Amino acid sequence: MNEEIIRSIASELKINLSQVQNTLSLLEEGNTVPFIARYRKEQTHGLDEEQILYIQKQYDYQLKLAERKENVLKLIAEQGKLTDEIKKSVEECTKLSQVEDIYRPYAQKKKTRAATAIKNGLQPLADWMLALPTEGNLVEEAMKYINDDVKNIKDAVQGAMDIIAEAVSDNAKQRWAFKDTIMKAGVIETKLKKDAEDEKKVYQNYYDYSEKISTLADHRIMAIDRAEKAKVISVNFIFDEEGLKEQALNNLTHQQSTIVDNELKLAADDGCTRLLFPSIEREIRSELSDRAHTRSIEIFSANLEKLLLQAPLKGRTVLGFDPGYYNGCKLAVIDATGKMLTVEKIYPFSKKGGDIEASKKALLRLIQKYAVEIVAIGNGTASRESEKLVAEVIRENNLKTEYAIVSEAGASVWSAQEAARAEFPDLAVEERSAVSIGRRLLDPLAELIKIDPKSIGVGQYQHDLPQKALSERLDEAIMKCVNRTGADLNTASMELLTHISGLNSAVAKEIVNYRNENGRFTNRTQLMKVKKLGPKAYQQCAGFLRITDGEEPLDATSIHPESYEAARALMKACGITQLGAADITFPEDKVKDLGIDSYTLKDIEDSITQPLRDYRDQFETALLRSDVLEMSDLHVGDKLSGTVRNVVDFGAFVDIGLHEDGLVHTTRMSMRRNVDPMSIVSVGDIVDVWVYELDEERGRVSLSMLPKEQLEQRDAAYKHRKSAKNRKKDEKPKKKEVTMDDAMARLMERFGK
Repeated sequence: MNEEIIRSIASELKINLSQVQNTLSLLEEGNTVPFIARYRKEQTHGLDEEQILYIQKQYDYQLKLAERKENVLKLIAEQGKLTDEIKKSVEECTKLSQVEDIYRPYAQKKKTRAATAIKNGLQPLADWMLALPTEGNLVEEAMKYINDDVKNIKDAVQGAMDIIAEAVSDNAKQRWAFKDTIMKAGVIETKLKKDAEDEKKVYQNYYDYSEKISTLADHRIMAIDRAEKAKVISVNFIFDEEGLKEQALNNLTHQQSTIVDNELKLAADDGCTRLLFPSIEREIRSELSDRAHTRSIEIFSANLEKLLLQAPLKGRTVLGFDPGYYNGCKLAVIDATGKMLTVEKIYPFSKKGGDIEASKKALLRLIQKYAVEIVAIGNGTASRESEKLVAEVIRENNLKTEYAIVSEAGASVWSAQEAARAEFPDLAVEERSAVSIGRRLLDPLAELIKIDPKSIGVGQYQHDLPQKALSERLDEAIMKCVNRTGADLNTASMELLTHISGLNSAVAKEIVNYRNENGRFTNRTQLMKVKKLGPKAYQQCAGFLRITDGEEPLDATSIHPESYEAARALMKACGITQLGAADITFPEDKVKDLGIDSYTLKDIEDSITQPLRDYRDQFETALLRSDVLEMSDLHVGDKLSGTVRNVVDFGAFVDIGLHEDGLVHTTRMSMRRNVDPMSIVSVGDIVDVWVYELDEERGRVSLSMLPKEQLEQRDAAYKHRKSAKNRKKDEKPKKKEVTMDDAMARLMERFGK
């Protein structure tokens, strides 16, 4: 292990060296992240999955960085150009991009003008010019280099200037200084293209837009990227080009006079305009996009995690209601275990003879026959009409049944998959959707895990994101959710088992096959009989797979089999004879000499006290409601309850009972004007909102998480503070104006001359 890298990671995470070292050792031994986070807390001192993943990724990155540094130094040395200064600069790099910037002048170039000039033997002429001669004659010097490839003096001088121009662009420290200046002081400007096609005016905000690069929000970066890709807008950077060109010339001449002043100025200008500025602009655009992509992926991951961890409505009989107009509404009754009991179709809203009364009777019959406790209504087409239908049936018949609106995003995707066809070969695709909608309310994790997370509708600009990075991050979110929750070994689907620590799709399939051939598992040790599941896989997965009503009571808990002996010793010492009893206590004098580390002891105590505890029970269940059906029912200032369906950089979309979700903009989320939406709400949260603005023409509802009076008070206080601050600013003596030369001089001093 690289001790320097370990120290760096420990410093970044503010943890001990031993925590990083032990985590890396555990990973090298083939342990999974969930297993380490849950069952190796003593070695890691309680690091969670995100910290372990960070250590893993950062260590790999730093190893690649160290390897690249070594290779670059070797390549420069082979050219006989390695100096102590270059070596020091490379060793101080903290990013791969910095190493590549230093290596740029020494790398094998594609066919550039400078490369051609060097090939034609003009490097010595360029070096002569860069030596800042005060005597001699450029024409006489250039004549020395005329040959078959260099036809005349003009070509010789131009070739030398091309070499100098490329040197201007390749100067790593100058590049970093200029990039820093453009990032801090530059402005991004977008304009509508003459031949642009944007019929729905999706990108209208960017037809004529400008903003400082340093203040660009991530969602605006992605919107600009998308609009540019759609050929709707052009994008430019505005900055002090002339000031930077002058600085580049000064860096060549050190403000000394030379007989080649004019040529060096032309070369510096050309190096900046043709090579350096476009390259820096591409780098900045790429870094901005990467930053925005990373943020969007993190938002997507956090949203998915919250969606998967919504509390299940256990032990209920659910009716899944997939709304529709012309093709009718599909109904599926699901028992408390997720088993489909029956499916039916009604046609309450069809223009070809929809029958409301007949549909009500059919719905009532199903509710009464199967003792349905909750109706899960999909939020798609005809959802509001379906909600009204269900509400009327409940009210008119004095039923105790409740109902909830459920996101049906991805239900049709799952319905068309091979697994769905195999489970329900006799059902139509839309009937399978009704089953999925019902199961989502019963156990969100078990059902949503079957669907590609990109189809669940909790992302932002997901099709513009790097798909490999997105998939990896979403897989990590799924891994965390599945293993924090665990799975019932006898009922878990193959899709759910695939994400359990230590398992993969092949082993998950063998577990299901074993179940089908031998009946239910009665003991965790039977896992060792499953094909392809060896001792290491058993160690990694056993604690996450639960067996209720089995031969071993501890198999129903999250206690790992390797700790059963410790658990039994603890129960014996404390006189505990039954898991989950009401009066369980753990007197300190009874447990202190058992030799169980504090982390494992705490986990065992929790499992003995609450053996069937579900990690998701701490989160909110679905909102059971409601009475708002049309936008015409709403008025500005109305207070509503809704479910957060998606969280993005600029706010949160909340289902308040309309066909389209309402938007709470980030500026209307709290008493602070600028907040991170992720710090305020999460997907699945039930929130109180107020109608802020109605746009019936566009079908949009703007919401606030504060009543109008509080918003006005907050904004008035903000304006007062701002005006007071401006007054103080005006009263202060004005500072000396800083020129571009002053700023650049400081930057060059910072990065080295």
